Formats: sequence, structure tokens, C-alpha cells
Amino acid sequence: MILICYDGSADAQAAIDRVGLLMPGSEATVLVIWDRTSLDMTRMSSGAWDRSAPTATTGTDAALEKAALDTATDGAQRAGAVGLAAQPRIADRNDDITSVILAVAADVDANVIVLGTRGRGGMKSLMLGSVSHAVLHHADRPVLVVPSPGLAGQRHPWVEHAQTAAGIT
Repeated sequence: MILICYDGSADAQAAIDRVGLLMPGSEATVLVIWDRTSLDMTRMSSGAWDRSAPTATTGTDAALEKAALDTATDGAQRAGAVGLAAQPRIADRNDDITSVILAVAADVDANVIVLGTRGRGGMKSLMLGSVSHAVLHHADRPVLVVPSPGLAGQRHPWVEHAQTAAGIT
């Protein structure tokens, strides 16, 4: 079982493509972590810190959760298109991202955790380089960190040519 951390970014898509080349036919779980932190900060500042209390953001929570499931489903479909037997999974960021990733990896009994090195940036990014480093340092199983194709191409121009020739975009 492969656990693929996914945020829908081009870099995360490239990580799925790479895993499809390296481990064709493998079972995979495509994980999207959704974040209600900004909503909780709004609740805290308004004095309504109780997560279970109905608030005006309850509908927003549901919309964020649905968007996360849609992203995970898209990632699983992409993984299927590159030869993986993939299923989507979402997790609420109720702890730090690294802890959530490691807990899901244990839950699905992942043989390897796959992450990209870059995400979308800002609050939308859940798979940042710092997360990759933290997972590498705290994981109890192998971790595959797939570099951003764009950055790799800038660092080494021959990489972009090789990726294009291999059909990796």
C-alpha cells in the first residue's frame, strides 16, 4: 500500500505520475488533508471555540470537506490512469500535518509515504517542503519525496528534457 499525500497542485500530480512509473499496479490511498484552522480562528476570536457548537461556519466546514473529497477523488482517478489501484481518503487537520500523515500511514499500513516537495503556497498549501522534512524525520516507514519537476528542470536543464521524453509532465 502506497500513501500518496496530495493537494491537487501540479507538483502533487507529478508525484502521482512518478509513482505510477516506479510502482505500477500497486494499491494506493490518495490522502487530502483539509484544514478548518482559519474557521476555528474565527470561532475562537468570537468566543465560540466549541467545535461541536453549530455556527455560521458549519456549512463552510461541509463545503471544505466536500472540496477535499473532490480533490482526493481527482487524485485517485489520476493515480488510476497511471496504473495504480487507488482510493481517495480525506483527513481533517485536527493536529499538525505531519502527525495526521503518519497516523493515516499507520491506519492504512502503508509500505511507503509519497510526498511532493512543494505545494500551492500560502494557506492553501498542505504539502510544503517543511512537511516533507518533518515526515522524513518522524516516519517509521520509507518515505519517497518527489521533487518539483519545474524546480528540478531549473536546477538541471537536462531533467526537464528527460521527463518530457519519459512522458512525465
